[in-house]
Amino acid sequence: MNKILIVDDEKSILDLLSMVFKKEGYNVYTALSSQRALELLDERDIDLVITDIKMPGMSGLSLLTHIKENYPDVPVIMITAYGSTREAVQALKAGALDYITKPFDIDELKIVVRNALHKRQLEQENIHLKKELTKRYSFENIVGKSKKMQEIFNLIERIAPTDATILIYGESGTGKELVAKAIHYKSLRRNNKFVSINCGALPENLLESELFGHVKGSFTGAYSDKRGLFEVANKGTLLLDEIGEMNPMTQVKLLRALQERKIRRVGGVEEIEIDVRIIASTNQNLKEKIKKGEFREDLFYRLNVINITLPPLRERKEDIPLLVEHFVEKYSKQFRKEKKEVTPEVMKVFQDYHWPGNIRELENVIERAMALSQGNKITIDDIPKEIIHPATVEMPVSIPEEGFNLNSHLEEISRRYIEHALIKAERNIKRAAEILGISYRSLRHYIDKYGIKK
Repeated sequence: MNKILIVDDEKSILDLLSMVFKKEGYNVYTALSSQRALELLDERDIDLVITDIKMPGMSGLSLLTHIKENYPDVPVIMITAYGSTREAVQALKAGALDYITKPFDIDELKIVVRNALHKRQLEQENIHLKKELTKRYSFENIVGKSKKMQEIFNLIERIAPTDATILIYGESGTGKELVAKAIHYKSLRRNNKFVSINCGALPENLLESELFGHVKGSFTGAYSDKRGLFEVANKGTLLLDEIGEMNPMTQVKLLRALQERKIRRVGGVEEIEIDVRIIASTNQNLKEKIKKGEFREDLFYRLNVINITLPPLRERKEDIPLLVEHFVEKYSKQFRKEKKEVTPEVMKVFQDYHWPGNIRELENVIERAMALSQGNKITIDDIPKEIIHPATVEMPVSIPEEGFNLNSHLEEISRRYIEHALIKAERNIKRAAEILGISYRSLRHYIDKYGIKK
């Protein structure tokens, strides 16, 4: 619970505000003087100070100056007498976050306090994220603090210095090429070339020519000798992206190259020795393709010496704030814009969304938001509507082996839709009820039932 310190020389004021904010769920400390307030600031980890300006002894303005010098991240709200505009302006210039006038409106004061604590929380989260990004959570441009990603970082560290062949599994957009590059640049081959090719992007004859090269006149359009990527990547690393799309004939030639460490150009007779580390990647189930006769089993075992499986973003939601911070920083530099703050509503949408396009989709959303945003914050208006409405996204259905509680699951889905409707309606309950097609009364019932903040 947040800790609030209230400072006033009138005990009745202290008693009233203490009762109000304790009911709001805060830990409340009170002081009849600035001197006692300084003691409590030293003793307690105070989150917010509310202080009167005019007090005997050390004034509220002097207390404010001390707080800003010694506890700069603690927001201070000043209480002033009605009509004391000059003092209020003086307090704001000295670093006060806000001020209220006596006699004050309790509801207004609650809102001011809530906003001040929320602002402080955001600032602390930003500081925390920046510290995290400088730790082990960033690895060769791969960002993640989740257990799965930490295990992958550790695995990369262990296997990079070897020449073992690696097979990377992962859905589209999970960062398979980034992992392959991380392995290369951590390896003993880092000073030589990293070359990649998408095996599903080229027809059969062109893929073979790209990989192994060709000699002049070997086919129509072969006007000169050409080196293949195996030769280009010699002493370095070759990434065979989407290996599951490779045609059967090229699979045979690739298997031979891996076994003998030699290649032959298309149309050529000379064998060329190669020294290339192979990393393959795929978003397909190769074992299923083997059963269907679409992928060679012997090639699979040649490639699957070490296996890395990248989790989809929906299985590493704890990494989303780090990734968002990473991409905001990246595009603020690229667009030469001031770094923007992501509002809690937007972060909530990011956490709830399924991300079928994984990290690539998240990066595209951040790039778009950084380009379109007019203010210093990324808001709901800056992100695509389909991100805000998860109903438009096909969600995979999976049931754990041990089963699950259907009623709890349905309640969770209902809660999420209600929260999204409230975001879209800017917390207007009547409008949110219209969006959901239910009555105002029903929506109020569900808000209370699920404990959703209004």
